[in-house]
Amino acid sequence: MTQHHHNGGESRLERGRRALAEIDGEAGANVIAALADIAPDFATYVFEFPFGDIYSRPGLDLRAREIATIAALAALGNAAPQLKVHIEAGLNVGLSRDEIVEIMMQMAVYAGFPAALNGLFAAKEVFSHRSD
Repeated sequence: MTQHHHNGGESRLERGRRALAEIDGEAGANVIAALADIAPDFATYVFEFPFGDIYSRPGLDLRAREIATIAALAALGNAAPQLKVHIEAGLNVGLSRDEIVEIMMQMAVYAGFPAALNGLFAAKEVFSHRSD
């Protein structure tokens, strides 16, 4: 993915669609599809802001962004569906299963054992559906 703000006139929406497809893959597409019949404008905001603006910035590579996102979602403790999407995304952008497990274990220090346990179980569930 080219990590530039303005890629030959590509709109935020177009850039966001491309980024979401590359990073989240099928799991991201499912989230967007699920929004279509209740809040299609919100699906557009998801494309434009997180993916079109933030994920497309040059300051961190996608591996680093997914480490931060997985850690944040695990620490929140109330975002299991999003955590699973981003565990998938982490694997898509080159994180290993072992690295994802380490992220969850570290969350015990900052977010407590319940968050770490829930994160590990979310990872276990995602890993069980994948062949890599």
